[in-house]
Amino acid sequence: MSRLFAACCALLLALPVHAEGFISRLLDKPVPGGVAVVDLGDGPTPPKATYQDKPLLTVREDGKRWLAIVGIPLTVKPGEQHIEADGRSLAFRVEPRHYREQRITLKNQRQVDPNPDDLKRIERELAEQTDAYRRFKPRPPSNLLFDKPVAGPLSSPFGLRRFFNGEERNPHSGLDFAVPAGTPVKTPAAGKVTLVGDYFFNGQTVFVDHGQGLVSMFCHLSRVEVKTGDELPRGAVLGRVGATGRATGPHLHWNVSLNDARVDPAIFIGKFSR
Repeated sequence: MSRLFAACCALLLALPVHAEGFISRLLDKPVPGGVAVVDLGDGPTPPKATYQDKPLLTVREDGKRWLAIVGIPLTVKPGEQHIEADGRSLAFRVEPRHYREQRITLKNQRQVDPNPDDLKRIERELAEQTDAYRRFKPRPPSNLLFDKPVAGPLSSPFGLRRFFNGEERNPHSGLDFAVPAGTPVKTPAAGKVTLVGDYFFNGQTVFVDHGQGLVSMFCHLSRVEVKTGDELPRGAVLGRVGATGRATGPHLHWNVSLNDARVDPAIFIGKFSR
């Protein structure tokens, strides 16, 4: 019995050590469009940390160490970057990553070259969405290892250089899942619905704020089943897959934004690869 008790005690004592590093192993992918995990020390309260003048998500991993979870924009060049934390400048290094090309043919040329009225609409919609990305709610996310929002294969990865009808446009800012129209879309972590809209490019869209600048966007839905202000538990159905907006067929486009940087959602579901 004493040996069993000693073994149990040893296991319990080992748990924090075993858990230490999980967040870094999952999330620390410091590439353009990736995530960096920066150690902030073991103070009693979370340091206030910023990157490019935007507040950062901070978590306590092992009961002692505070970590900053930093979203890295696709536009950042490889090399040394810095965050600010309580008056200190802390460095991290961004490694290179190659993103391949994707060429798409659209029947509707207006979705490649919008007319003046379309451009006014797009400008209004961009302002709405930018505001939703930049909100910072102090509550921490319920989880950082996300569930996939739909059960289905990936069809287009994050970061693709996209050419529509031969013309280069913004890189692909999320993951696409090839699933049939009507497939339920579930939130990968608990959060609050902060924006619902029907947009020129994105079609029917839902934004879910998971906390501390971590935001999911779900696009091209055929139907939305939530409204702004709804608090959603992890796994709640928020809508159905469709092909609204600029889409060549039914699929789900899922964005993840962290400190207003669009980052690779594959990192949060443990599917990141170079």
